[in-house]
Amino acid sequence: MANKAKKIETTKGLKLEIVNCNAAGIDVSSTEMQVCVPQDRDVDNNRRFGTFTCHLHQISAWLKTCRIDTVAMESTGIYWIPLYMRLVADGFDVLLGNAKAIKNIAEKKTDKVDAEWIMLLHSYGLLRASFQPCNYAREIRNLTRHRDNLLQSASKEVLHMHKYMELMNIKLSVVISDILGKSGQDIISAIIKGERNALKLASLADPRCKASRDEIEKSLVATWDENLIFMLKQSYQLYHYLQNQMVETEKQVETLINKYKANLPIQTVEEEQPQCIRSKKPESAKNKISVDIEQYAHEIWGVNLMRIPGIKKGSLLRLVGELGHDFVEKFDSYKEFCNWANLVPNNKISGGKLLSSKVPKRKNPVGQILRVAANSLKNDKSSLGIYFRKIQAKKGYQAAIVATANKLGRIIYTMVKKRTEYNGTLGRDKQVEILKKKIKRTQLELNRLQKQINECVKKE
Repeated sequence: MANKAKKIETTKGLKLEIVNCNAAGIDVSSTEMQVCVPQDRDVDNNRRFGTFTCHLHQISAWLKTCRIDTVAMESTGIYWIPLYMRLVADGFDVLLGNAKAIKNIAEKKTDKVDAEWIMLLHSYGLLRASFQPCNYAREIRNLTRHRDNLLQSASKEVLHMHKYMELMNIKLSVVISDILGKSGQDIISAIIKGERNALKLASLADPRCKASRDEIEKSLVATWDENLIFMLKQSYQLYHYLQNQMVETEKQVETLINKYKANLPIQTVEEEQPQCIRSKKPESAKNKISVDIEQYAHEIWGVNLMRIPGIKKGSLLRLVGELGHDFVEKFDSYKEFCNWANLVPNNKISGGKLLSSKVPKRKNPVGQILRVAANSLKNDKSSLGIYFRKIQAKKGYQAAIVATANKLGRIIYTMVKKRTEYNGTLGRDKQVEILKKKIKRTQLELNRLQKQINECVKKE
């Protein structure tokens, strides 16, 4: 791992020490890679390469010839990913830096100057690494993000089906809460096959539906437009096709997770894994995940994060790909982890005064996962749900989501770091204190109201 900056005291004052002697800098673009190594490693120490696969291998071979151990590069679009993965696979310690932090303010901007500037900053340890999971976790992350895209596309097709039925004045969504349930699917399938009799269509509804058979029959009396039925058919077929694609993606994720587990560090594999204590959370039949991600995540991290309130299988599947098995080693504390996940206010202080404490407007996938999980706790009876409502009463709904997501991030980091299972009993003493305070405040309010009533009676 690359070293951080060090200051040394000299007779002329403080100076920075070169901490990464075998460092290189790479300026990334879509058509070329500018690579710079120290001047004593090669006569032509600042070279330009192409971006084809053969050129990436040439870069790796040249860096090995120049005895380079660590490489710094900026995150330009998605163009850095192939070279990054190539260098990591070849054993280099690659530091990916934010383009804003690497911005050259010393000279006129050229690719050669930028590459040399990146190398110089990295040699003094002045660059801050962006978090990146290992290559195996990255493959899982790509597939989980692809699954999210498929899920969004399937949701769009459901909206299309609603639209086409409304245009034909089919009010099925009024009498049936979910058209993707068994009753809704059977009725839509019969319509596509050519059934137009409202009574026969209504008979396909499950007897457990809250709406009466007459109401369902009335909702299915419509204007049957062939063009809208054709579009309804295509949206229906496309929805089920996307659902099948999601299942195939989950099977591929399972294959990658098994491959990932086989390539975990030896000390992680040889550690005695405790038995996975199941969360026993109810799972919705819609968009159900076919992979036993609860067991797989436990084998990777050694703890069951599903036991945390708000964390569901979908969230856990995405966290495995976004974080990898060793994310706690890349953050020194849970504060750094939550800051990276964009769950910490960005305090701006000038002249000893707090000017702003808003959370930065940047998207972090892990932060978004934790925010969604926090939002599901608004009516939860656990300590986290009580915490959510406490913050909501003080600072509002959005602040409660961020604060609860921050607490979830702290819990996840601590559980994985210390290999400790979630303990829901912690914080119950505080809950009791909060309830006692509520009783006290309520009693004071009752006394005040009783006093007002007594005063009104005396006046009468």
